[in-house]
Amino acid sequence: MNYKKLKVWRDSYQQALDVYKAIESCNDYSLRDQIRRCCISVPSNIAEGDERFSDREAVRFFYIAKGSNGELVTQLMLARDLTYISPSEVNPLIEKAQHISAQLGALIRHRQKCSS
Repeated sequence: MNYKKLKVWRDSYQQALDVYKAIESCNDYSLRDQIRRCCISVPSNIAEGDERFSDREAVRFFYIAKGSNGELVTQLMLARDLTYISPSEVNPLIEKAQHISAQLGALIRHRQKCSS
């Protein structure tokens, strides 16, 4: 399967672009850098998992992507609550990340069935 055809990969790739733009002016450099790392981790791990030779290996990377996505939600909430990013800008990003998490859960369940 070509990961670029996966809706969850396309959505998480767009999420990374959107998050990068949203946090560009954040002056808390450690939080900004951590947010960047985890938002990039989501589509990267989906791609790496999909390029693996077995469904079992793929699922492992999809779980990593799901974990990074959860980390992203937490960090975006912190950025919002510390008033680094406005709620009107960050809340849609959080909602999108939660949707991506659900997509990843469905993908994991599907690929686990394939490997059994």
